[in-house]
Amino acid sequence: MNIASSTTNLRYRTFTPGDIPAAHALSMALGWPYKPEDWQFSAELAAGFVAEENGVVIGTAFCWKFGADYASLGHVIVSSEHQGRGIGRKLMEIVLEELGARITFLHATQAGQPLYEKLGFNVCGLLGQYQGSANTTFPVAFLDGERLRPATAGDFPELIALASRASGLERSAILATLLMRGESVVLERGREIVGFSTLRRFGRGHVIGPVAAQRSRDDLRARALIGHWLTRREGEFVRIDVPSGTSLTDWLTGQGLKHVDTVPKMVRNAPAVLHDYAPDPVCRLYGLVSQAML
Repeated sequence: MNIASSTTNLRYRTFTPGDIPAAHALSMALGWPYKPEDWQFSAELAAGFVAEENGVVIGTAFCWKFGADYASLGHVIVSSEHQGRGIGRKLMEIVLEELGARITFLHATQAGQPLYEKLGFNVCGLLGQYQGSANTTFPVAFLDGERLRPATAGDFPELIALASRASGLERSAILATLLMRGESVVLERGREIVGFSTLRRFGRGHVIGPVAAQRSRDDLRARALIGHWLTRREGEFVRIDVPSGTSLTDWLTGQGLKHVDTVPKMVRNAPAVLHDYAPDPVCRLYGLVSQAML
């Protein structure tokens, strides 16, 4: 793709691996903690686009497709020197054209939400961002008959199926890549996998996610899956993004993580009321892969 604008030296084109250093610089200017390898991971599975002026990348926008019917978008950035020219809106229009009629989700920044509303997005939920150094961790508690063990490659199809059910999205492509990059543990009851969580390097330290599990009293399964990593990374920087509706808020802050932000989740091409709750009655998502990739 190569779209010239009415401004001779401004054009829009497909994101390439060679754009990662410029994209990283844009995110650093916003204070985002991304590293170049975080951009690379995002780009491997995304359809990405850039705004470029005089050969310099001044804006980005990505989207991820989940089967034929769903998608998410994120990494929408325009450098501060070039804001107010409609560049962010144009990048969004290009992404939305790429996605067509798919039901599309995003997590909005305060600055971006008004634009997203004009483009047909509506708030359908909230997300809590927790991060910091877990320095007051408690022993991991289990329900009777359940135990944690390291995940193996043979578990991956079952973990992908569990995450897909918990999120209501087709997660094969993203998780096939993510599970190979991170460390994962599964929670078993007998021989049945009732939950799993993944830890990977990200930004200033590590991120826990996804976390998917069958529902349980006081979200004990989710606490076991998250607490496992917190006890092993005590004193290190850890982040987790938790959808609304769990009972994890006080527990996470009690572990030493700070609730640093509440972010609106938005949806397009579907009524918000149909997506304002967890999509499965048995399993639920307790930690996201990321705000962009959900």
